[in-house]
Amino acid sequence: MTGASSGIGEATARLLAQRDAAVVLAARRGERIDAIAQDIRDEGGRAVACVVDVTKPEDLRRLVSTTVDQYGRIDVLVTNAGIAPLSRLADLDTDGWSAMIDVHLRGMLNGVAAALPVFRKQGSGHLVTIASTAGMVAAPAMAVYGATKNAIRAVHEGLRKESTDGVVRTTVISPGYVITDLADSMTDPHMKNEIRTHMNAIGIPPAAIARAVAFAIEQPHDVEIGEINVRPTVQG
Repeated sequence: MTGASSGIGEATARLLAQRDAAVVLAARRGERIDAIAQDIRDEGGRAVACVVDVTKPEDLRRLVSTTVDQYGRIDVLVTNAGIAPLSRLADLDTDGWSAMIDVHLRGMLNGVAAALPVFRKQGSGHLVTIASTAGMVAAPAMAVYGATKNAIRAVHEGLRKESTDGVVRTTVISPGYVITDLADSMTDPHMKNEIRTHMNAIGIPPAAIARAVAFAIEQPHDVEIGEINVRPTVQG
């Protein structure tokens, strides 16, 4: 589970551990994922932590190898790391654009490159990626953010069609407004305030997305949940 130090990633790791899954928490904040892993173990679960920067292919390879070394195999890779330096295209925040492409798209592809050979060697595996409803409908200030999320959907659909031998399953989960710290990565104070206001007004808890992940991965192996959209009931 990448992006496991808070929000959706943390909630998903905790829920899956409660459901008897062995989890590996990955994120850049080592102390934070160490603490969460210890909490899970204190509650009787199985968890280890692995410091990972998803923009580095070698870190994803190390995450996969750590999982296999610890538990003997890797059944599911959940790619969840995300940032949101949102801005209008006219602002020309090319650094922000590149960062979102690196974390969301290249980060997910680094996971595919690391896990896919192991999935095929094992004869099974499941790739789950957290995208966004912003990848389905273009919105002001979210053009590049939404483009990276839509690209995730395209890659997953391509992998699904390349994997009809039944070895690899793919799932994209697209949340709407969820109460997380995603706004912390926004540099525009107006945009940050706007997103936080919407989150506080209508956002659903990260546990809602965690339940969707659990639903997808707990299906029988011959059942593939391709895509799930999870929004607050009041979101337009």
